Amino acid sequence: MSAMSATTTVPEDASKHHQSIANQPKSLIERVSRADRDGKIKLQGIPVFTDKMEEREWIKEHMAAVFRFWGKMGYGEGLAGHITVVDPVEPSCYWMNPICVHFGIMTKSKLVLVGPDGYIRPEGAQLPINTAGFYIHSAIHKARPDVKAAGHTHTVYGKAWSVFGKPIDMLSQDSCLFYNNLGVYKNFGGIVLAHEEGENVAKSLGTSKNCILQNHGLLTVGETVDEMAHAFHALERACHVQLLSESAASNGHKINTIDDEDAAFTAATLTHPEAAYLVSVSDDE
Repeated sequence: MSAMSATTTVPEDASKHHQSIANQPKSLIERVSRADRDGKIKLQGIPVFTDKMEEREWIKEHMAAVFRFWGKMGYGEGLAGHITVVDPVEPSCYWMNPICVHFGIMTKSKLVLVGPDGYIRPEGAQLPINTAGFYIHSAIHKARPDVKAAGHTHTVYGKAWSVFGKPIDMLSQDSCLFYNNLGVYKNFGGIVLAHEEGENVAKSLGTSKNCILQNHGLLTVGETVDEMAHAFHALERACHVQLLSESAASNGHKINTIDDEDAAFTAATLTHPEAAYLVSVSDDE
């Protein structure tokens, strides 16, 4: 029997079974991991700090690690690319990478503390920052006080898919991270060198945590820099999958998308800040 003739096709079930998040543990850790029967082995989630200075150093360490991951993935593109994280000691300020320092060599000592006026503070590295990054990120942090971190850079597949000015489809389990969680800025107003353009980007993000900027690239936010980083990497890969799938579809292959009920069920776990944190930490190590 040939390999082709051995293939079995399972007919579609008209009464497809859907899982319910209501039947799952409320704790994300309990939902996604299993350990010993006595419960002595536990996956560690996002830490809680009582010392704000200790939290600041933890944030800077994770932020630098994310930059090095971006460098490893080849996400650097000229002077473009910036991440900001709200400072727990001075919440009106945020940490940001300096301009002209490659992602791959970032350390926490190179990070800059930016004040609410957009100028660098003495507590961090005394290095200049990206002007476009200031306008974009200051607008986002003002519009979205619920998020602590924001990241944007010009990646290959994100830029390629952005030219269509539309969101990605629910093509895989990983794509469901962006189910009802993705904005699109359907315009390109040039390099962001004014408050107004930064505000336009923030408006397009809306209440989502992810955004495709037409003819520009990707932007993601999160409650931690780890969540932001995981979402960014996942969105870049989702754009890659979308481009590959559409290329195959142009040759007559049918694309099967995930339905709303299953996408919503999957998103309920993938969009949890702790889930994104756990994945990002494993990526950075």
